[in-house]
Amino acid sequence: MRWWPMKKRNVDLERELRSDLELEEEEQRESGLSSEEARYAARRAFGNPTIIKEQTYETWGWAPLERLLQDLRYALRQLKRSPGFAVTAMAILALGVGANVAVFSVMNALIMRPLNVPQPQSLYLVEHREHGAYMQSYPDYLDYRDGNSTFSAMATFDMTNTAIRIGKTALKSYGYVASGNYFDMLGIQPALGRMFHANDERGVNSAPYIVLSYDFWRVRFNENPNVVGTTVDLNTHPFTVIGVAPREFHGTEIFFWPDFWIPMVEAPQIGYSIHFLAHRGTHNLWILGRLKPGVTRAGADEDMNAISSRLAKLYPGDDDGLDARLVKPGLKGDVWGDPARAFLAGIMGLASLVLLAACANLGGIFAVRAADRRKELAIRMAIGSSRWRIVRGLMTEAVVVSLAGGVAGTTLATGLLQLLSRWQPFADYPIHATVLPDGKVYGIALLLSLISGWLFGILPARQVWESDAAQAIKTGASSAPVFHRFTLRDLLLSVQIALCTLLVTASLVALRGMQRSLHAPLGFEPKGVMLAETDLTMAGYREEEFLPVQRRMLEQTARLPGVSAVGIIDRTLLGNGCCGSEGVFRAGTTDFRQEVFDGRNFSISPGYLEAAGTRLLSGRNYTWHDNANTTQVAIVNATFARMMFGNAPAVGQHFLLFGGANPKEIVGVVEDGKYQTLAEEAQPAMFFPLSQEINSNDTVLVVRSVLPSSEMASALDRTLTSINPDLPLTLHSWPDALDLAFFPTRAATAALGTMGLLAAMLATTGIFGTAAYSVSRRTRELGIRVALGAARTQLMRSALGRPLVLLACGSAAGLALGVLASRLLGQVVYEARPSDPLVLGGVLLTMVVLGLVAVWIPARRALRIDPAGLIRED
Repeated sequence: MRWWPMKKRNVDLERELRSDLELEEEEQRESGLSSEEARYAARRAFGNPTIIKEQTYETWGWAPLERLLQDLRYALRQLKRSPGFAVTAMAILALGVGANVAVFSVMNALIMRPLNVPQPQSLYLVEHREHGAYMQSYPDYLDYRDGNSTFSAMATFDMTNTAIRIGKTALKSYGYVASGNYFDMLGIQPALGRMFHANDERGVNSAPYIVLSYDFWRVRFNENPNVVGTTVDLNTHPFTVIGVAPREFHGTEIFFWPDFWIPMVEAPQIGYSIHFLAHRGTHNLWILGRLKPGVTRAGADEDMNAISSRLAKLYPGDDDGLDARLVKPGLKGDVWGDPARAFLAGIMGLASLVLLAACANLGGIFAVRAADRRKELAIRMAIGSSRWRIVRGLMTEAVVVSLAGGVAGTTLATGLLQLLSRWQPFADYPIHATVLPDGKVYGIALLLSLISGWLFGILPARQVWESDAAQAIKTGASSAPVFHRFTLRDLLLSVQIALCTLLVTASLVALRGMQRSLHAPLGFEPKGVMLAETDLTMAGYREEEFLPVQRRMLEQTARLPGVSAVGIIDRTLLGNGCCGSEGVFRAGTTDFRQEVFDGRNFSISPGYLEAAGTRLLSGRNYTWHDNANTTQVAIVNATFARMMFGNAPAVGQHFLLFGGANPKEIVGVVEDGKYQTLAEEAQPAMFFPLSQEINSNDTVLVVRSVLPSSEMASALDRTLTSINPDLPLTLHSWPDALDLAFFPTRAATAALGTMGLLAAMLATTGIFGTAAYSVSRRTRELGIRVALGAARTQLMRSALGRPLVLLACGSAAGLALGVLASRLLGQVVYEARPSDPLVLGGVLLTMVVLGLVAVWIPARRALRIDPAGLIRED
């Protein structure tokens, strides 16, 4: 039945009932009764009009809708009469729902949402079965592509960086090298021009084409529609722009948003080995495939492993033990997937505790509100309302509050997520994340809101269901019996305080972890140091030209005013892409099958240790006399010396690298440091002379200076550009370069700090509500005590003892939970130590302060009770 005639039919029903009643009155008057007697007799004979209406509605099928509308109108009237209660309840729930929506949106965007390409559900990465081995060789890709029967198409790609010259400016830029069928397999159509295809590849260096990302085209080319056909230089080699990718396509990784794509056959032009396309032992590529319709993941796994077994037999030297597994793309397959999932799962668990604490808080508030309305609800029951009708009204009120709070929390979370989506955490790297909510997130928000409303509406509903209407009318709300035992409201407050204490503990654990990270010994002193990072191959230099250019960079930089030390290292410590490693063997070894350990390796110039602030513990530093014509030497760190030689002096000792014929003589020992991550344990490390061993084409100029960073950066830019304007430079202070290393710690601290702040707010409101209710319900009793001469301390103990006892019990339980939750916190914070004395002391102090703040206003109210005024009111 349609809804629109409902109002008209109600009017017709009212008119008909009124007409029938008037006819009955007329019949009663004709029987000899007076007008007044006839009216009463007619009403008795006719019956209750309201019941007749409800019965009629039942036949129309509108009764449920009518009851729902009545409950909604009543709930809105009640909330309008108590705006303070309504706003407080909605704000509390908005905090809980908003925190969960924000965290779930991030988890959904990074872990659950598929790639933004057509039919993403059929895409899989082909990796090695051994966890941690992700990449394949180009010949392996060709064999997988041509020999499989389960994929409709397979493509390969790698992420890289180059110097891209636009006009007179050389910029370090990040992009993809991809097989010619990459875009066709994904089903990507250009926004401008065309994409490259498989038929563009006709051998090495046969397809000098480049496809620009939409953002790069918009920022660097000002959305010039005539960009197609123009030429840009990548590492001094010309490439023709053939197209622009669509706005929404950012490659096949979640975080990495490239500036460009070039065909795989052009990789040697930008620094890849000329032989990598033919060398089966060079595993540096990702393989992505689209399953055929009807093919399962397990079937494709079997197919890939059959090919792997065949390759292992054909090429035992390069592909011995080769196997395969399929994983969903995103977050680089499993490279970052496991830690990201663990981190977000931990944060999601803590956000759920915030929502649970909010529900406990609201349950207590609604229970107090129901207790204060005892007399009103009892009168409604006395005049005919059923308990179910009243309970339904209270539950409707709770759901209205929950939906309003959920909408407010979702709106707040959406605004914060919009800011997060525009945030680029590292200026030097194309790392982005779009974490805006979608339909799935909004559905979760609605579900959380409804469940929350049901949870905190149960308690007042239970009170009404078990209440005695006659007793409530007789005693009234104001003289309800004082609590002499712990109630469910007390239990809810204790649970809330325990959860809040746990969250405050987590936030302080994160702060403590960040404090340890910031003061951890790094093995170098970044303060006062500028870094100039470049790649010499991007400017067209060959390997034999590296050392002369590097010495020229050092000499000219050393002449700059304010420079106290300058050196070169081939990789930035704690930077992106650090670090390389090599197997280390004892001197005299001829069997290289079992190494002593795997050591980090770096190439440094004379002066680097002074510029970096790395302490030399024994031996000597390098000079330019340590060159290719002298003894092969090395400087090692303290962990290397201890693991290789025990307590014996390391200087003067020798060791071998894998396959090395000439032993390395140790000429110095330096302090241990952090090389890859802040969380790593002490690692053995080796530092070789730049003039004896070149391990990388990367060059990092380390400049210690007393000048401000901005002045030093300008001076370095002028100096290095004068050497070669094609050098792509990344200039930043060393503390700024550590942003990537400190990001996990800072992210954990920010997330847990926010959770702790929300928890503190919820704990304060919960304790305040209980304390204020206790004082309000016992005003008369406290006034009598004052009149009888009770001391202030006795009055305060009587009025506020219960909330403070609950605070103490809940805090103790929360501290115990914090200690037991070390494993959960360990997913978020490195070396989580809830039992740290500083953390425990901080939590206790925080909860004491929160308790004092929460009971301050109720305590003042209790102390200002005027017994004479109360007697006059009676």
